Amino acid sequence: MNSTRRTFLKAGSAGALVSVLGFDLKPAYAQSRELKISRTTETRSTCPYCAVSCGIIIHTLGDRAKNVTPQVVHVEGDPDHPINRGTLCPKGSSLQQDIVNERRLLKPQVRRPGSDRWEDISWETAIHEIGRLVKKTRDETFVEKDAQGHTVNRCEGIAFTGGCTDTNEFNYLVVKSMRSLGVCYLENQARV
Repeated sequence: MNSTRRTFLKAGSAGALVSVLGFDLKPAYAQSRELKISRTTETRSTCPYCAVSCGIIIHTLGDRAKNVTPQVVHVEGDPDHPINRGTLCPKGSSLQQDIVNERRLLKPQVRRPGSDRWEDISWETAIHEIGRLVKKTRDETFVEKDAQGHTVNRCEGIAFTGGCTDTNEFNYLVVKSMRSLGVCYLENQARV
């Protein structure tokens, strides 16, 4: 085919321009799409940001050997999920940057009263301190009887809120635990 200046300008888009020049980019496009997730393992999950509970697919590379941690290489919306059908909001589509981030916290930290910095503590210390503070707060804010003299047995100094990735089973256990402490301020945004 003879190419003139007019046919060259009529082509307009890069795809049409390439076809005018005789190149076929379909194999190159197919190869580029395949390389990103070709050897990955797909794991379906739920986006942790809001109560919508969009479905996501997390692609990881790793040979599943005993001491190998899989590396997250791609996160995308799950097209088979009934809620989002493959679409994600800006927060959900940036989820990989939260998973693979050198600044991500991997151990508990505490900022002591009067301190200007956070310090790393062990999980055992964190659980012990949380338990001690829950007991102290419950003891200080527990109400046995209301103003009319009715027995209420409630703790008004503690509240609990759950996230959208909490399952119904997890929330059932949380509610039972919090109610046993007398906590009456409970909320969650679970949609799983």
